[in-house]
Amino acid sequence: MKTTKTIATSVCEKSVAAVLAAAFLAGCSALPSPPSRPVHYDFGPGAMAPVPADRRAPLPPLALADLEAPGLVEGSTAVLYRLAYADARQLRPYRQARWSQPPAQLVQQRLRDQLGQRRAVLTAESGAAQARSAGKLPTVLRVELEEFSQVFTSATESAGLVRLRATLAEPAATGETLLGQRVFIVQRPATSADAAGGTRALVEATDQLAQELVQWLEQLGR
Repeated sequence: MKTTKTIATSVCEKSVAAVLAAAFLAGCSALPSPPSRPVHYDFGPGAMAPVPADRRAPLPPLALADLEAPGLVEGSTAVLYRLAYADARQLRPYRQARWSQPPAQLVQQRLRDQLGQRRAVLTAESGAAQARSAGKLPTVLRVELEEFSQVFTSATESAGLVRLRATLAEPAATGETLLGQRVFIVQRPATSADAAGGTRALVEATDQLAQELVQWLEQLGR
């Protein structure tokens, strides 16, 4: 009789333990999973080999002012998109995607790389230092990044859109002389309807825009 009670008690204890274990596992599965970290994008590694020497005569130095981005939140690294088929006026950020730096800094560096293939590209501070040694201020290029977003024309079709306003001025003791101003607009289709496709399209659009900017400066003789 005692043996039967002992076995029954043991079975009961195992049943209770199993129920408690199941309840514990169920409680664990109900806990929220830790949020995934955002994916960070940049403009790629840049040139993988030295750029071939350009046999043409070098162009005069150019001072590239800090790029301004009046349409973007200062310091933000959000990857932005618009739904043109719903409300094109609303900029929306991807939740799990970020640029490695604010877009204005990434674009400025890409412009500097492209412009620097045939000339010295100076900052405002280095331009002033050159003026003290050479007696003349270099031409100044000011750039405003007006749009930098992935624009969806449908749920599956989108493009990277970059719009930039460039102003070229000749500094003098009495002020500046406007040499030219132009708005550049470049769109490149995205290969996928997500942040990966959008960032790739924006980099391609920026590269094309940088080439067009270089051509424009050469047309102005600068």
